[in-house]
Amino acid sequence: MKIRTGDVVKVLCGDDRGKEANVIRTLPQRDRVVLEGVNLVHKHMRKTKDNPKGGRVQKEAPIHVSNVRLVTPREEVAGKKKGKKAKS
Repeated sequence: MKIRTGDVVKVLCGDDRGKEANVIRTLPQRDRVVLEGVNLVHKHMRKTKDNPKGGRVQKEAPIHVSNVRLVTPREEVAGKKKGKKAKS
């Protein structure tokens, strides 16, 4: 996996398509990455001493690495460059 923690990536598929985000964590065994502010899910928390109110908490869920593309810092565009088509 070429994507590392701290890299900037662009989301290619899903509800968050087109967003750019930082990589918080990588899960190489599952080919997944966790991105900051992308793929948010609600986790229902039970009332405990630490969390006396309980309720729903938003957190980032992993997204498959094939659905993101690394943004190169010098080009500031995602991944591949478009080549010129030959005229026939």
